[in-house]
Amino acid sequence: MTRTGHYAVLDQLLADGVTKIFGNPGTVEQGLLDALGDRPALNYVLTLQESIAVYAADAYARSTGGLAVAQIHSSPGLGNAIGAMYQAMRGQSPILVLGGDAGIRYQAMDAQMAADLVSMARPVTKWATMVTHPGSLLRILRRAIKVALTPPMGPVYVCLPQDILDEIVTETVRPTQVPDTRVAPLASQIALAADMLVAAERPTIYIGDGVARSRAQEQLTRVAELLGAYVWGVDGGDLNMSWRHPLWRGQTGHMFGSHSLPIVQSGDCNLVVGTYMLPEVFPELGDIYAEGAKTIHIDLDANAIGKNHQVDLGLLGDPATALAALADALAERMTPTRAALSQQRMKQGQVRSTQDNESARANATLGDRTIPGGLHFGHFAQELVRLAPQDTIIFDEALTNSPALTAFVQPDVPGQYFQTRGGSLGTALAGGIGLQASAPHKTVFAISGDGGGMYVLQSLWSAARHNMPIKFVICNNRSYRLLQANISQYWAERGITDRPFPISFDLSKPALDFAHIARGFGVQSAQVETGDQIIPAIERALAHPGPFVIDVLLESNVHPELIGVKCGQ
Repeated sequence: MTRTGHYAVLDQLLADGVTKIFGNPGTVEQGLLDALGDRPALNYVLTLQESIAVYAADAYARSTGGLAVAQIHSSPGLGNAIGAMYQAMRGQSPILVLGGDAGIRYQAMDAQMAADLVSMARPVTKWATMVTHPGSLLRILRRAIKVALTPPMGPVYVCLPQDILDEIVTETVRPTQVPDTRVAPLASQIALAADMLVAAERPTIYIGDGVARSRAQEQLTRVAELLGAYVWGVDGGDLNMSWRHPLWRGQTGHMFGSHSLPIVQSGDCNLVVGTYMLPEVFPELGDIYAEGAKTIHIDLDANAIGKNHQVDLGLLGDPATALAALADALAERMTPTRAALSQQRMKQGQVRSTQDNESARANATLGDRTIPGGLHFGHFAQELVRLAPQDTIIFDEALTNSPALTAFVQPDVPGQYFQTRGGSLGTALAGGIGLQASAPHKTVFAISGDGGGMYVLQSLWSAARHNMPIKFVICNNRSYRLLQANISQYWAERGITDRPFPISFDLSKPALDFAHIARGFGVQSAQVETGDQIIPAIERALAHPGPFVIDVLLESNVHPELIGVKCGQ
């Protein structure tokens, strides 16, 4: 079949089951986008900035468990996308990022938009390359897709020069072959791990998103129940275990190692699955486990095993396969006495879980909801749980308001709850596009802070353009509340007292009116300032057939009267 590279690329995507491309067009991609009109089975989701295309693709890959495709512009577009690609790399999302370039023939000219694109992309991808000959166009595409989908998964970048795509391609289009990695450790190693865990008095499990990627939630839960082991999430963004389970304890610290240290010192035998210990911003540099404690690590990512801290038994294998074998080995070793101990820890966990939930809900609904400035996000979350459909999908980038959200929205079903990961801001609004694209008939709530929302406000336009009925919620505390919390920790560690927050953390002047801004993008909206406005706003959002923004004005620590008083503020 005679076809140019433009059509060959699209036909290869179709052969690999791709139905959606999240993109932002540019001049040097015009031939590819022109050809797209002749391939109606490929749906182009138009975004207005490259980071939004990649964030949306990231959420789509997480939701579907398969490949996502993002199309971006040349050097300025790749620069815009770098932060989002970093997010995808940290989260091991399989994204094929297709970047444009004017052409191989112009590379000696140092022309407009010339740059070493592959070197720019390499630090934030699993593999980055440029196609330099039409005879290897599809070979490189298939290799990139295979690399992206082979654990540890991750984003890949393929630069497609326009003059290469203009050439006739004679390669055969065929589906990419991805190796089956559902492998298990040796039976002798599984037996050794089971012996170590059964002998422990305080077995503790630490899990990451490798559990969700392997769809190992059921196997993980069985292991935890057999052992009566408490389970902690580590840098998780997907649902790796039901948050309603009595053995689920929550997440370790994201920011400070000092927060996580008491947690990771609580067990005498640690089982780590699908993550590494411990990916915080300011991690503990010394030994983190209790003296004499043993650690077992199961992962498909060999680099994660023993990456930072001591591991006594490292098992390379698929988490679902390995955990299933481990559960069987544990069941064979369960004596009545050991089983009774596990049941006792389950009962203790249920009591603790009930107490913790009651405390969290009380803290989340402090303040006077009847007056402006007194509303806490728990007031909103409490009604959201009651009114939203049971199969609602939530993208949670509420950050400092996430504890208030999850005090009521306790994730229980895989694929219905996603959190931001990797440290980049703006993931929820753009991520909502990816989630809605993956589940067009379900209700999607994208919940963001006000600071993060400002990074990707153009996402609202894309939702309106494609008539995606995403319900966007902005936690508007008119500040960088997370930075206020972090600098408070910084001061405490250094014995600094009586300091006002930096005025650069204050977003109160001029006020960010997201309800008004949304209407400028063609999106209906409501603003909530007091408790009596919550239910009508949620009901309006759910009844509206298109995208809808709810701007929730929350209690805050801001001082608009100080802004502009001094030069430079």
